[in-house]
Amino acid sequence: MTNKKDYYYDLPKHLIAQQPIEQRDGSRLMHLNRVTGEVQHKMFKDIKSLLNPGDCLVINDSRVIPARLMSDNNVEMLLHERLAGAENRWTILVKPGRKAREGDILTFGGGRLKATVQEIIEDGLRIVLLEHEGEFEQLLMDIGEMPLPHYIEEKQTDTTRYNTVYAKNDGSVAAPTAGLHFTTELLEEIKAYGVKIATVTLHVGIGTFRPVKEDDITNHHMHSEYCRIEPEVAEIINTTKDSGGRVIAIGTTSCRTIESRAAKNGRGHVEAGAGKTDIFIYPGYTFQVMDGLLTNFHLPESTLVMLVSAFAGREHTLAAYEEAVKQAYRFFSYGDAMLIN
Repeated sequence: MTNKKDYYYDLPKHLIAQQPIEQRDGSRLMHLNRVTGEVQHKMFKDIKSLLNPGDCLVINDSRVIPARLMSDNNVEMLLHERLAGAENRWTILVKPGRKAREGDILTFGGGRLKATVQEIIEDGLRIVLLEHEGEFEQLLMDIGEMPLPHYIEEKQTDTTRYNTVYAKNDGSVAAPTAGLHFTTELLEEIKAYGVKIATVTLHVGIGTFRPVKEDDITNHHMHSEYCRIEPEVAEIINTTKDSGGRVIAIGTTSCRTIESRAAKNGRGHVEAGAGKTDIFIYPGYTFQVMDGLLTNFHLPESTLVMLVSAFAGREHTLAAYEEAVKQAYRFFSYGDAMLIN
């Protein structure tokens, strides 16, 4: 199925989650059997009952930064990606674009941060040179805002609520939201049960959440994102595969990381390393490493729904989404979760 309309579903607006629930692991969890299409309904805190000793959960430790800034003359700037080898050069999105032409200078926080537009590149992105006073990370905390999705109307002042409990490496402009359900205590309980945890990094960019505009999805272009798997992490994943355990990706970003780093030996292994990935997974894709996926419920006609459909099958996926609507599951970033295996 390569027509984007094949991945449409109708979502009542009242099911779009506006705020995180009070307790992370208090969300609901749907279990989808990707072979039979059967679904079960559980609470997220009971996820351990769906895991086996010897399984491996792959988590993404990227941390969302306060990447949305408003200039002193009311231009909104969203930091997108720090350019490799250039400490102060970033790609950005701006609104309105007419106020950020080549050579223009934007100031933020009364001049504490200055952005000089050096180049306009594809999809309206700009390359800017940033100059600032003091430590950059602290400056963002002082004058930046969390880049929440457009459907979340209230500002998020507590930056920890749009980050996972294991977030460590700064660089994302959106959260790997499947991981938001875990508490530190639940992860420790899962590890004590005999499930391994493998930590990878993928810095989530705007491309993951951009809508598919092409009717033929094979013409859609994904923005590249930086990902990394350390040698010791690759060993954990590969040992799991060799011993017959299941590799379960926590979120589509973890999925895209391990599938991007899949070894070419045909054994379902991953190779350690770092680099850019623009992998676009849709039905017809053959998964090399992933045996299970934990994910939230995504936008219709999005690359994320297409990835889920590639793993569970389009019919099973849309039937599960229809059931989620009937059962009033919460959708999108702060919504409920689905485990597929």
